Amino acid sequence: MPLRILAINWQDLRNPQAGGAEVHLQEILSRLGQWGHEVTLLCCGFEGGKPEEEYDHLRIVRRGERAYFNWIAPRAARRLMAMQSFDLVVEDINKIPVYTPRFCRLPILAVVPHLFATTVFHEINFLLASYIYVMERPVRRYYRNVPFMVISQSTKEDLVERGIAPDMIRVVHCGIDHDVYRTDPGHEKSPEPTVTYVGRLKKYKSVDHLLGAVAHLRGDFPTLRVEVIGAGDDDARLRRRAKELGVTENVHFAGFVPVERKVEVLRRSWVVVCPSLKEGWGLTNIEANACGTPVVCADVPGLRDSAIDGETGLLYPYGEIEVLAGHLRRILTDGALREQLGQGGLRWASKFHWDQAARETEEIVEQVASGQRYIDRLWGPPATMKGGHAT
Repeated sequence: MPLRILAINWQDLRNPQAGGAEVHLQEILSRLGQWGHEVTLLCCGFEGGKPEEEYDHLRIVRRGERAYFNWIAPRAARRLMAMQSFDLVVEDINKIPVYTPRFCRLPILAVVPHLFATTVFHEINFLLASYIYVMERPVRRYYRNVPFMVISQSTKEDLVERGIAPDMIRVVHCGIDHDVYRTDPGHEKSPEPTVTYVGRLKKYKSVDHLLGAVAHLRGDFPTLRVEVIGAGDDDARLRRRAKELGVTENVHFAGFVPVERKVEVLRRSWVVVCPSLKEGWGLTNIEANACGTPVVCADVPGLRDSAIDGETGLLYPYGEIEVLAGHLRRILTDGALREQLGQGGLRWASKFHWDQAARETEEIVEQVASGQRYIDRLWGPPATMKGGHAT
């Protein structure tokens, strides 16, 4: 039967600060709305954003601002629940938790792309990082009886380490839009060696490691072109770092680009790099693979889930710039390896679909709304993807 779902997330996809977590949640919620469920998404406002609007089969309600959304969200949620009836609440915990169990008596599903933990200290000043770190700590206490849906085995392991029971956590992988992210015979690879980064420009994303690798490579590849696609508050620092390393002629900071341009760059690139310290999944890895492009990424939580070393790309120890440069050199000079990894990536990417993710989520929310928990004794051990195979 159709469900009335109140979802809570810091941002919606029209927010300029939206990232992979927003893509994940909204791709799923919009399908639930399309399939007949009534979905309201409560999120923060932004300059130019309407207080309320409907799009993608969702009702969007924006309240407060990003800087303090966790403080006003409980009150805003209570008002919405007083004005209309809901069957369950879905809280997406991708920043500071709203702690819905403290004020909500409805069934709750917690969705977690990944938690920051100590990663946050790499991103912002110590005082603010300490605040975020401390605000994450009570998750075990307040959510101990709440079922979780996570996007990778790495995130599940992180929650288990924090004290959440393993049988309260279900892994549902992200999907991609195969009508958008696909190969196209009309788009051949760039004639010059091209390396691409796609994502927000944040310190923990460690794009400066890619710039360091370029400094190692530019002597051997004078025509090397590096596309940095994305915007963020680390942009100015990265531009200064490129100048210090003497690679400004090789690196092009494209900023935010439309998805059509992004796909074109992914198709023409020889390799895509993800040097981040930590991710929930690594959606860019799958998008690049779906476009026939191998990846090189740090061997860290999330990225090691979405990339298979030696099959869809190459992994390297986080922060080891010379190893990163060496992996890039291998792929740039070995056409057979590029082809092998590209074909492996296409096979791997074909396993992930948003419709599938949404159907699995629909099954979970129906169980949660009816008062049942998707624990192992009801569902059986959930399948996880590892090494290209379900285990």
